[in-house]
Amino acid sequence: MWQGILQQLSETLKREFNLIDKQKIRQEGSSSYYMIGSQAEKFFVKISEDVHEALPRFVCETDNLIALSHCNHLNIPKPVLVGKTKSHSFLILEYLHIKPLEDSRHSFQFGEQLAKLHSWGEQKEFGFDQDNFIGMQIQPNPWHKHWHTFFAEQRIGWQLQLLHEKGIVFVDIDKFVAQVSSALSHHHPKPSLLHGDLWHGNAADNGNSPYCYDPACYWGDRECDIAMTELFGGFEPEFYQGYESILPLDFAYEERKHLYNLYHILNHCNCFGGHYLTDAQKLVDRISSEAE
Repeated sequence: MWQGILQQLSETLKREFNLIDKQKIRQEGSSSYYMIGSQAEKFFVKISEDVHEALPRFVCETDNLIALSHCNHLNIPKPVLVGKTKSHSFLILEYLHIKPLEDSRHSFQFGEQLAKLHSWGEQKEFGFDQDNFIGMQIQPNPWHKHWHTFFAEQRIGWQLQLLHEKGIVFVDIDKFVAQVSSALSHHHPKPSLLHGDLWHGNAADNGNSPYCYDPACYWGDRECDIAMTELFGGFEPEFYQGYESILPLDFAYEERKHLYNLYHILNHCNCFGGHYLTDAQKLVDRISSEAE
C-alpha cells in the first residue's frame, strides 16, 4: 500500500519523495490518518480500506477545498493528491501543526474571514455543481432558484427520507417539508458559498492564523454556517464579534437557526443514532408546533 502511495506522490511532486518519518495520528473505523515526512516536507494522509466508497468522498473533499480557495479569504490545507492503490483509497493534504481554535485574536480573525467568504461571489442560485458528502452521507445539491424550496427538499426532506428507509419516522415527510418551506418562504438570502460542516472540530489554529478543513460546500444561506458553529460545543465569542463586524446577522436569525441545525441533527441520526434520535424528535415537534 505505502509503496503505491509514495510512488504516486513522487509523480505528483515531480521529484522523489524519500520517506523518513511516518506517524499514525488516529484511527476512525476503516480510515487511518498519518503524518508522513521527508527531509524537506511533511504531508497529512487519509487512508481508507473502503476503496470504492471512500474515494468519492476524498474527491469531493478535494474539490470543496479548491472551491473555498478561490475566494482567497480562508486558510485551508492545500490538497496535494487523491488516488487509490489495489487495497486502499487515499487523500494527501498539506500538513499543518494545529491546535484548537481558542485564541481570541485568531477567533476574531476567523469570524472576519468567514464573513468575507459569505460576501464573495455572484452566484444567483442555490446548490452546487455536483453532489457531495456531509459526513458519510450523500448531500444532494441540484440548483434551485428559491432558497426555501432547496433547503426544505434537499436538506430536510432528503435526511427524513434516508431515515424513513431505515424504519425511523419522526413525522409525515411531505407535510413537514411543506412546513419548512413555508417557514422560510419570506426569507430571501443572497446565495453564499458555505463551508457546510462548520463545527469547532473543523477549525483550528496553526499558531499564526486560523484554518478550516473538511468542508461540505454549497451555495446557500450564510446563516446555515453560523447556526452550525453553535452546535457541538460552539466557537469563542470573539468569532461572532469578528463575523458581525463585517457582516451583521439579521435579527430573525435566532428564529431560523434551530431550523437550519435540524439538518445536521438529522444527519447525525442517520450516521450515529443514539441520543440524536431524541434530539431530532424534540426539534421536529417544536418546528411543527410553531408552524401550526
